[in-house]
Amino acid sequence: MVTLRQGQLLCKEMVNFSGISIESETIVSFLKRQVQLKETCQTIVYQQIIERTAQERGIAVTPEEIQAEADRLRYEMRLESAAATFAWLEEQLITPEEWEAGIRDRLLKQKLAESLFAHEIERYFVQNRLDFEQILLYKIVVPYEQLAQELFYQIEENEISFYEAAHLYDVDEQRRLKCGYEGKLYRHSFAPEVAAIVFSSRLAEVIGPVQSDAQYELLLIEEFIAAELTDATRKKIIDRLFAEWIESELNYLIHHETPIDLSDDRSEL
Repeated sequence: MVTLRQGQLLCKEMVNFSGISIESETIVSFLKRQVQLKETCQTIVYQQIIERTAQERGIAVTPEEIQAEADRLRYEMRLESAAATFAWLEEQLITPEEWEAGIRDRLLKQKLAESLFAHEIERYFVQNRLDFEQILLYKIVVPYEQLAQELFYQIEENEISFYEAAHLYDVDEQRRLKCGYEGKLYRHSFAPEVAAIVFSSRLAEVIGPVQSDAQYELLLIEEFIAAELTDATRKKIIDRLFAEWIESELNYLIHHETPIDLSDDRSEL
């Protein structure tokens, strides 16, 4: 069983929040009450697995890589000066060293994922090509089946356009403003039975009503986007394979009652 000592989950010193001191035990107690302690523990153990496996494979992150990523993040967040960066870090209750350590952890995870699964990407893509097909979708969501059915008939009879109906009747304000535009969606975004209908339909064909929870949807496909091994797809595949791998590693540790030592400083928050 994975063992975690409560006192090692968070720093042993008090956290200073805008002049207010909060004890680490108080933070742990709060995480428990918010049902977030398990997730925090799991994330810590994931990092330990990453550290161990990266060390075994001789993978490391250089100071230059950390600096380059820090510069990229500063540019992205418009932290144009050192003073602005320090002020932001102070607001986040972390030191520059802790920020760089977090950057290092994320880069290590990326490098490990590449090392483990880069060679499997093309094979996985070929075997799961359907998962990476996309559609450009417009959607109308209404609360009543009768209304959805009436809108369907009106659109079919050209009494109202799909986009106008979405603008007038959709329950979501943002989608109303976009006349039903939902965006580019992968096949796995839909329930299997809905995906089968959607991806076998014709362009500009109104689909529905489709029940979703207590609401009803009308769907319209503006474009089919064939699966392509782009950089975004490549990253999605690596992320998926890595998530499956690290979950299996955690399950192995739990079922084999293998303790993890979290006594080093890197395991403390």
